[in-house]
Amino acid sequence: MQIFIYCKTTCFGCPAKSAHITFTTRHATCPPVFLHTTPIPAKDDVKYLGLHLNRKLTWRKHIQTKRQHLNLKLRAMSWLLGRRSKLSLSNKLLLYKCILKPVWTYGIQLWGCAKPSHKQILQCFQSKILGSLADDPWYVSNLQLHTYLGIPFVAAEIFPSLPPPPDRTSQPPRRCPIYAPQHCPAAKASMAI
Repeated sequence: MQIFIYCKTTCFGCPAKSAHITFTTRHATCPPVFLHTTPIPAKDDVKYLGLHLNRKLTWRKHIQTKRQHLNLKLRAMSWLLGRRSKLSLSNKLLLYKCILKPVWTYGIQLWGCAKPSHKQILQCFQSKILGSLADDPWYVSNLQLHTYLGIPFVAAEIFPSLPPPPDRTSQPPRRCPIYAPQHCPAAKASMAI
């Protein structure tokens, strides 16, 4: 009851500003959730802390939104990063690393488990922008371009950002609990006979 009074007096938990999402792979809808006897609207996609979460956690909407955001930023900076720009290659790379790369690497620990076809959307953008930065001809492969510029592929960026798995070799092995018949009343009765 005190929580209800607190929420009502502080305008915390307004159902109109809230969204309800159930993360599942099933097609059935979840029953409604109520706050102050008002149902919270259910949605298939929500934005939380800059990450677009959808019902099945496929990260497709998030990656597509990031690609659109990157296209807008690139269009605004094309006079600096374009093929006809007078900036040196090192300055262009610095602008890419400081402005464009943080846009797509945000939340990489979460969306790094997305399907390879979804991650390929960002890889296409990265290869396109690096080709424009270096003003490379059409016959230069992406592998040569990434190697020359020293920029790793999108897939290679994902794994260093993930925490390493715990080292279980230094821990002592777990022991199975030994069955002790003296603690079980039924076992004591059968031993007495």
